[in-house]
Amino acid sequence: MKILIFVVVPVMAYLISALNPAIILSKAVYKKDIRNEGSGNPGFTNFKRVFGGKLAWAVFFLDILKGAVISVIAGLLFMAVDLDFDLGVAYAAIFAMLGHAFPVYYGFKGGKGFLVALSTSFFLDWRAGLVATLVMVVLVLTVKYMSLATMAGLLCGVLTYAAVEAKFIPCLLFAFCVIFMIARHHENIDRLINGTEKKFSLGHKKEA
Repeated sequence: MKILIFVVVPVMAYLISALNPAIILSKAVYKKDIRNEGSGNPGFTNFKRVFGGKLAWAVFFLDILKGAVISVIAGLLFMAVDLDFDLGVAYAAIFAMLGHAFPVYYGFKGGKGFLVALSTSFFLDWRAGLVATLVMVVLVLTVKYMSLATMAGLLCGVLTYAAVEAKFIPCLLFAFCVIFMIARHHENIDRLINGTEKKFSLGHKKEA
């Protein structure tokens, strides 16, 4: 049964995470594919920049919910066979990130997964999630670079989890997820270095 769990959880995590709210809502509501608009990234930030804030927050919370559902199911399945809840959450997170980045439903062209990773951090340890969120919010409100805020926030989340929990394997798996997410931001990193990265606004208007 334990071996089966290690097969079922990745499939579940991948297939659920491959459902992308930004793509679904952009097509259903605006009759456009968000991947053909703005930066081309099918996530909250680009959705808000292209279509404004009306449905962007729905994208935000649906991505958070997606990560939460995956984390809860995986953690409980692992506990059901006498394995660690955190191990299940972190293990599932890897495949959730892959599903979000390379969704089978949309030609394997997906997003960066920062909201999925953020959601995961709360289910590993609420303190890790809280620190990640606070760092992200502070940076968004001050320097206004969403990409920098998400990368720095989740790095702080990993470090917090490592500091408060003595669980090496879950921490290593979660760190891999964050590194993967940062690697997906390589274009943003180049723009940050070159000073051409767009700033982010929490207002309702579309950004220029």
